[in-house]
Amino acid sequence: MGNRAVITDTERRIGVYLHWNGGKHSVMAFLKYCKLRGFRTGDYGYARLCQVIGNYFGGGLSVGIDTLDHLDCNNGDNGMYVMENWELVDHEYSSPCDDEYDVDDMVRYIDMCQPTSEQLGRYLDATEIPTSNVSVGDSVWMEEIGGGFVPYEVVGFGDGRVNGGDMTGVPYTSRYDSRSKDNPNAYVRGETCMVCFSGDNDDLIEASKEYRRRYEEWLRSPLGYGRPNFNEILRDVYRRNS
Repeated sequence: MGNRAVITDTERRIGVYLHWNGGKHSVMAFLKYCKLRGFRTGDYGYARLCQVIGNYFGGGLSVGIDTLDHLDCNNGDNGMYVMENWELVDHEYSSPCDDEYDVDDMVRYIDMCQPTSEQLGRYLDATEIPTSNVSVGDSVWMEEIGGGFVPYEVVGFGDGRVNGGDMTGVPYTSRYDSRSKDNPNAYVRGETCMVCFSGDNDDLIEASKEYRRRYEEWLRSPLGYGRPNFNEILRDVYRRNS
């Protein structure tokens, strides 16, 4: 008994088994969350998908991984979903149930079940826009090297080459304070970006500045313990300003 499903990719070699939440909208939410986190696909992606689903369920049951010939793909519940680049592209066997979950709402709940340091948090409220539409004062979410996203305020536009690359007209952020204009990692590259607009981000800006200050201190720490967490800092800012 359950709400079973198997998730595989177009190679149909490995699959993830779900004992519960195998309906289409639940599966779409798990995949969307992995895509938002920027996880690679392939074998590495299967591990991350299991990690996300395992955090969602908790405990030690309800999710497994194996080769397809060892999984119950024709399970009589939701059958087998086929994904590509974290999107559903095909389905086999029994028709999936209509679980009627709102995908975006479930993505938020999935996020809440992850470790605090890995949660997307307010990033899920961001708006994707063409980078060419970004204005000074907007906050752009940028991925940190150690994982997670932090918003930084756009403070200007490039007017020449930076570290060998032409950054003319490319927006850059306050990520490295006065050094930002000369650091390529402060620039918003790519055709689109995730933003929260000026006038709606005072707490985010305050938290990102505090995060960067603590991050710089952490880099100078000889032990390397206590890496700052943006979501925890943002919660402190909310409490302080409320």
